[in-house]
Order: sequence, then structure tokens, then C-alpha cells
Amino acid sequence: MLAYRAFTRNTSRGVVDSLPVSGSLLDGRRAVVTGGAQGLGAAIVHRFADEGAHGTVVDLVEPATPLPLGWTAVAADVGDEESTAAAVGAERIDVLVAAAGVVPGWAATDEQDLADWDAVFRVNVRGVMTTLKAVIPLMESGSSIVIMASLNSWRGDPNLASYVASKHAALGIVRAAALDLGRRGIRVNALAPGPIATDAMLARMATRERERGIPTAEALAAAGRQTALGRIATAGEVASAALFLAGEEASGITGHLLPVDGGIA
Repeated sequence: MLAYRAFTRNTSRGVVDSLPVSGSLLDGRRAVVTGGAQGLGAAIVHRFADEGAHGTVVDLVEPATPLPLGWTAVAADVGDEESTAAAVGAERIDVLVAAAGVVPGWAATDEQDLADWDAVFRVNVRGVMTTLKAVIPLMESGSSIVIMASLNSWRGDPNLASYVASKHAALGIVRAAALDLGRRGIRVNALAPGPIATDAMLARMATRERERGIPTAEALAAAGRQTALGRIATAGEVASAALFLAGEEASGITGHLLPVDGGIA
């Protein structure tokens, strides 16, 4: 038996409708997740699959773990427009999660290597735009786009000027695209994770421990102390937030940034 969930739709009647839904929030939806081979992107792929979605992982590397049933991986460089379009394909897309991104090594502003700067922007900014250009023509009313931003979309951090600037730019794309696509029934939102103990972040912390003598355990504990919850958020919590923004429960939300950071002040 189908359950019924009440939610407000933007209809000519302007009433609250009760529509049948399955037990899975993304049942039958096709999703594309860039950067979905590992880290937060992989957590999102598995969470979406648990809720009935199938789709494509677009990444330069092989998936770190076996993909769920109904998911395929395609190698592509999101900074390249043709490569991205070919990876996305021509089938209808209901949900896009643009999670491909790079975090550079530390560098003071006056020591910034501009080649490194360009490399960060090629993935974190250009990569978002090439993905949107490839996916939007395949979307219909009711589709959803979730872009992986960061707490650095509104605040700074020392020695990370290129990353901070790129995530500010990603949020700008979200706000502009939401206005461009809203009348077509396509929502565009962003997630802002705080520090998350992914393999990539732990590897960066290990490098800083070797180079700067900052123990990883101490760095993680210090990050947790900065939050209202007294701990850092998890990859699973980021994936659940992505699921919320992707599904009908967020049908009235667009152009917004949702922090998943444990409550960093």
C-alpha cells in the first residue's frame, strides 16, 4: 500500500495536495553525481541509491567502493565541456549533485601560485558551470540541482585564498541559476559542509602533521570544539541534507545555502 505525504504544490488551485509516494524518496529518479567516486560524493550516491535513485557517477578516478545497483561510473574531467557533456549523456536527469572539487595546499595570499589558482577554479567554478550546461537541457519541471559549496562560501580561512574564492563563486552561480531556472520548475541549492573526516581531509591533516607538527587527532578535536554540537558533522549527515534538497520535501526551496557543519558560529 502506498503511503500519502501532504505538501504544498505550486498549482493553479494553490491548495495542499496529498499525493501517493513510495517508501523511497527518490524512487525511479535518475541522478548524476560529479565527484561521486569517493568522499562526500560517494556518500551521496549510496544515500540516493538507498532511496530508489539510479544514475551516473562522473569522476576522474575509479569509485573507491563498488557502486550500488543501477549506478554506472564514467570517467570525465568536469573542467572540459565536451568531456562533461559526453559523460552526462542524453537521457532525462531528475537530480544533479555537483560535488566535484579540489582543495589546494596551504599558501599565503602573497605566495599564491597562479597556476594552482587556475587549477582550483577550473574544477570548483568552471566545473560547476560545464556540468550545469550539460545537464539543464535534460531536465524537466520538478528537477533539482544541488551544488557542493562550503562554509568558505561566506567566510574566509587563512592560507586558502583560491579555495575560499572558488566557493564564494560557486554560491554566486547557485543564486543566479536559481533565478534563471525557477520559472522552469528547476530548483538550485547548495550545501555548505564544515570539516568532515573524509579520507581526503584526513590525508591533508596527515600532511600538515608531517610538515607543521599539528597532530591530526588534535586538529579534529579542535574542529569539533568550534561547533554547537561539540563534534564535526559526518559524511552521512551531508548525504542526508543532499537528499532533502533533492526531493519533494524541499519543493519550495531554491537559491539557498544549507550548512551542515555541527553549528559553527
